[in-house]
Amino acid sequence: MSDQIHCLRKFSILLGIAILFSSAAFAQEPKPGRLKVDVSVPQAYTFVDENAIGPGNRSIRLSEGKHSLIVANYGYKTFRQDVTITPGETTKIDAKLEPDGATVSGPWGRIQIEVGTLTAGDYAVLLNGKKPDYFVGHVDEFNHDIGWKQELIVPPGNHEVTVTRRGHVVWSGTVPVVSNKRVILYVNNGKQRTTDWPRGAKLTAMARFKAGYASASIVIAPVSGSISATPARIDCNQPSQLKWASLETIDSDISGMSPVPTNSEREVSPKKTTTYELTATGPGGVLKTSATVEVNPTVIAQLEASPMEAHYRRVGDKVITQDSATLNWSTSNTDAVSLAPFGSVDPKGTRTVELIPAQTTVGPVDQTFTYNLSATNVCGGSETKTVSVHLTGTIEAEPIPNVVLNSVFFPSDYPEQGDSTVGLLRSQKETLTTTAAGFAKYLEHDPGATLSIVAYADERGEKDYNQSLSERRAQSVKDFLIASGVSADKIEVSAHGQDQPLDKSVVENLQANNPNPAPEAHVKKPTATWLAYNRRVDIVLAPKNEESLQFYPNNAPDSDVLWQREKPDRATIDKNE
Repeated sequence: MSDQIHCLRKFSILLGIAILFSSAAFAQEPKPGRLKVDVSVPQAYTFVDENAIGPGNRSIRLSEGKHSLIVANYGYKTFRQDVTITPGETTKIDAKLEPDGATVSGPWGRIQIEVGTLTAGDYAVLLNGKKPDYFVGHVDEFNHDIGWKQELIVPPGNHEVTVTRRGHVVWSGTVPVVSNKRVILYVNNGKQRTTDWPRGAKLTAMARFKAGYASASIVIAPVSGSISATPARIDCNQPSQLKWASLETIDSDISGMSPVPTNSEREVSPKKTTTYELTATGPGGVLKTSATVEVNPTVIAQLEASPMEAHYRRVGDKVITQDSATLNWSTSNTDAVSLAPFGSVDPKGTRTVELIPAQTTVGPVDQTFTYNLSATNVCGGSETKTVSVHLTGTIEAEPIPNVVLNSVFFPSDYPEQGDSTVGLLRSQKETLTTTAAGFAKYLEHDPGATLSIVAYADERGEKDYNQSLSERRAQSVKDFLIASGVSADKIEVSAHGQDQPLDKSVVENLQANNPNPAPEAHVKKPTATWLAYNRRVDIVLAPKNEESLQFYPNNAPDSDVLWQREKPDRATIDKNE
């Protein structure tokens, strides 16, 4: 018995808890309010939160909070208002609609909507759009062709018809309409039937909305509009002004910049010929019209040189004749211009260039200087112009022969210890051979002249080792000069190891002024180039103290072997000696 009482008490507690929670849940359920809408036009249609509700005065049960109210009737200005619903209370709205729009002229066709067995007379009819703005009436205004006319009169064309209410779409599809024809749409099965409509040919200008006892005529105005581009043809990067306007339009868009206002203008600057299509949509249909902006990508460029034939004469170190040339250029319809070998330039300009032959040895001068003008734009246009200046003349020896002095460069870590004869490559031997021949002739005029050899090493390695390495390089150059006919007593030798290196800025300047441009691979690795410059032997002609040119031999066949940071193997050295 006590167990039964215990179970009964337990059941009572659980039941009480359940009732308590159920009451709390019921108390938390939001209590709806009402929206009462009175309309000034009896056929006007109410939409709440863009859902079709129904025609005429309405009392609508709504949840608590803010809602959007739209009351529409074709031929009248749409009434719009946000409303706030309070639980248990009725919010009243008096929706007064004002007439809007002039009369409409044909041609016309007609759409008749039949629902069959469906109860859909108060369903909204939207034409060519899904928003309330495309509302043209409700089914009961378009559903028979007896003495009291109930008709939807539309411009000829294909029309998208939507029949909907409270979020439920009864039918949606395309209805093709022809002038003076009546299309009967059966929304219960989607079938359409087209018949003659002689009345359409007799109608003149009509009001957009007219309703009487059991009759209604809603006449939909066609969408019209235009778009223009001024100017219609532009150069690259130039603007054109698009201007468009449309009537009877709800939505407008232009290809590439949608959506847009129904009437506006905008500046455009296309990079290629572009067609801007305006699509204007309203209850009366869809209008497509376009304007094309033609883009001219053609670049115009001119380049001239004056004179085109120039002269040069040098005797010893003295330049007797050195003509210069003036370059004149102009471009249009461009946004990037370069003049090789100088780089970027203004679209129009003048530049005077010195014509200094690359040749330094005695003999005739015959060299052509070429200048290339390149102009481009972002529209894909480009143009190149080339001019050449022909330089002729002579380089003559002074009474005292000139000694051609060029610094000599060594591969990394050469010559090796114990063998100072290895590491002097073929191009550097040729340099020393030229120096030895010139020095031999020079001695005839100045028997007391000497050659001073000054050797260096780059910064890598121990200081004592680099000192020894630079001494081997000095000895290697001395031995070669002696073998080439220079007396040993005419050669002085000094070695500085890794001390007194060329500064990187000095190397950059040397490369910039080097008559033989560096390969791209060398340009990308300036540190390797700097190291290569410091693996050299300078030669000084005394007592004139004329120093050798320190230009790195970029154009030498063995230039890469001399330049590389790593020590070349012996086979590579042997191949290039």
